[in-house]
Amino acid sequence: MNGLIILFIILGYFTILTIIARVSAKKGGNDAFFRGNGNSPWWLVAIGMIGTSISGVTFVSVPGMPKDIGMSYMQMVLGFTVGYIIIAKVLLPLYYKLNLISIYKYLDERFGSKSYKIGAVFFIISKITGAAARLFLVVLILQSLIFNALGVPFEVTTISIIFLIWLYSNKGGIRSIVRTDAVQTIILLTTAALIIYIITSKMGLGFRETVSLIKESNHSNIFVFDDWASKQNFFKQFLSGIFITIVMTGLDQDMMQKNLTIKSLKEAQRNMYIYGVAFIPINLIFLCIGILLLAYANHNGIVIPENGDEILPLLATFHLGGLVMILFCIGIVAAAFSSADSALTSLTTSFCLDIMRIDRMEDKRAEKFRKLSHIGMAVLFALIIMAIRYINSDSVIDAIYTIAGYTYGPLLGLFAYGLICKGMPNDKLIPWFAIASPILCFALSYTLQNTIGYKTGYELLMINASITFLMLWVSSAKHKRLIIKG
Repeated sequence: MNGLIILFIILGYFTILTIIARVSAKKGGNDAFFRGNGNSPWWLVAIGMIGTSISGVTFVSVPGMPKDIGMSYMQMVLGFTVGYIIIAKVLLPLYYKLNLISIYKYLDERFGSKSYKIGAVFFIISKITGAAARLFLVVLILQSLIFNALGVPFEVTTISIIFLIWLYSNKGGIRSIVRTDAVQTIILLTTAALIIYIITSKMGLGFRETVSLIKESNHSNIFVFDDWASKQNFFKQFLSGIFITIVMTGLDQDMMQKNLTIKSLKEAQRNMYIYGVAFIPINLIFLCIGILLLAYANHNGIVIPENGDEILPLLATFHLGGLVMILFCIGIVAAAFSSADSALTSLTTSFCLDIMRIDRMEDKRAEKFRKLSHIGMAVLFALIIMAIRYINSDSVIDAIYTIAGYTYGPLLGLFAYGLICKGMPNDKLIPWFAIASPILCFALSYTLQNTIGYKTGYELLMINASITFLMLWVSSAKHKRLIIKG
C-alpha cells in the first residue's frame, strides 16, 4: 500500500513540476533554453542551486557519513564556502565581461579552438558520469521500495524517470529549471526538517536534548589535525573543498548556466555569496540526521548496515513508520530531479554550443538540432545509469569526487593558467596535455599507495591541475622561443 501511495505522490509531484515548467516556458526557443532570457531573479537561482548541489546523493550519503568518519565532512564544506567566494570574485566577472552562454568559450578566446573543444569534452564526460551516479542511487532506492513489488524491471524504472525529467525540461530549458529547482529545494529541506522532528519525537527528545545528544555523540567529531595520512585530515579536506567547489561549480556549465541567467554581475555575485553560506547549515543538518539515526538504531537494538549509504533507506523503510518512508521518497525524488534536470540541460547546452556550434546555424535548424540533442543526452543518461548498476562502490559521493579529481583537474589547470599567466601554449598540444594529466595522476596515486602506503584523497584534483598547469607553462615557454627564433 505504501508503494502505491508513493507512486501516486511521485506522479502528482511530476504533474506540478510540468505545470510550472510549461507556464515558465511560454517564452520558449533557444534563448530561453540556454540563457533563460537573461532575467532570472537572483534569489530564485540561489534557492534552486541549493537543491541542485544537494542531489539524492547528499540526501542519502551524507547522513551515512557519521558512522565511519564522524562529521569531518564539514571540513570540506568549510572549504566549499571559500571556493564560492573565489568564484564570485574571479570567475563570474570574467564570464559576464565576455557575455558567455557556455563558459568553455573562454578557452577558445584564450588558447584556441582545440582547447575549447577538449574543455567541453571533459565537462561532458565529468557531468554525465557524476550526474548519472547521483541519479542511479535514487533509482535503485525507488526500485527496491516500489517497483520491485510491482514487477517493474530496473531498466524500465530508469527510462521512465529520465523520460519524466526530459518531458518537463525539454521546452523551457534553463528558464524552466531555475523555477522548478527552487520549488524542489523548498520541498527537500522541508522533508529533511520533518524527518528530524519525527525521529526526535519517537525518542522523546526536545530541542535541547537533541542538541546535547549530537554534541556528546562519539560520531560528532569534525576536525582531524593529527593524521596526515588520513583522507579526513583537515588541510586535505579544506583545500580539496575549495578546489572541488571551483571546478564543480565555477568551471561547471551546469551550475554556471543558472548564474548567467541573472541579468547583472552584482546580483549574480550576491546569489553566490548567499548560496555559499547556506551550504554550511544545510550539510550540518544532514550530518545531524545521520547521528540521530545512529542513536535511534542503538536505542532500539537495530543492526546498522556496513555501507553508510544504506542507513537512512533502511531505517526509513522498516523502522521509522510509513510517514517517514513517504517523506524519504519525496525527499530523494526532489533531490534527484533538481540535480538531474539541470545536468541534462547543461549537457545539451555544451554539446550544442561547444561541440556542434549551433550558434552558427539558422534559427529553425538550430532549435531542431537542440531538441534532438536533448533527447540524445537523455538516452545516454539512461544507458550510463544502467551500466553503473553493475559497478559497486562503498560510497557514491566518494566515487563522484574521485571521478571529478581525474576529469575536472585538466579544466582547473587550463582556467588557472589562462587567468594567472600571460603565455600562449601551443593549442594543438593542449588536448594531449589534458589526456596525459589524469593518466600521470593515476600512476602517481598507484605508486604512492604501493610504495609508502600513502592513499591520495580529494587532493588528487589539485595534483592533476598542477600537472596540466606545468605542461602548459613548459609548452608556452617553448612556443615563445620558437616564435622568437622564427
